[in-house]
Amino acid sequence: MFAEKIRPIAICVCQHDGKILVAEGHDSKKNQIFYRPLGGTIEFGECGAETVQRELMEEIEAELTDIRYLGMLENIFVHEGQRGHEIVLVYDGRLKDTSFYEKEIIQGDELGHKFKVIWKWLDEFGDGKLPIYPDGLLALLRSTSD
Repeated sequence: MFAEKIRPIAICVCQHDGKILVAEGHDSKKNQIFYRPLGGTIEFGECGAETVQRELMEEIEAELTDIRYLGMLENIFVHEGQRGHEIVLVYDGRLKDTSFYEKEIIQGDELGHKFKVIWKWLDEFGDGKLPIYPDGLLALLRSTSD
């Protein structure tokens, strides 16, 4: 994370049967395990939907279809003691390879950094429960649910 810069990112929640696909992260300064949908930095000349397609291919080798824009969040946070500020475009999408929906753990890889990707029930997150980022994501998902 670069200090004093606003980072535009796009994430995809991949909702399925009351669950969302999230990466498990850790903040050693807060001693906290947290969860966040897959995605990343929007590159120059790239639309947010293209970003989530590229990021899911890079991170878990998965193709997305039926990509749908859900909304935008502004995320100001501290991770590993560093302040961050993101403008987050939030998408939903379907995984083309339906075998991903049956996997308990998916191995993620971001430039050689391995991480765990799992399906979590939306009810597992919220006040007094597991933390999910960016802030405001749960409220957005609840407001856009069918």
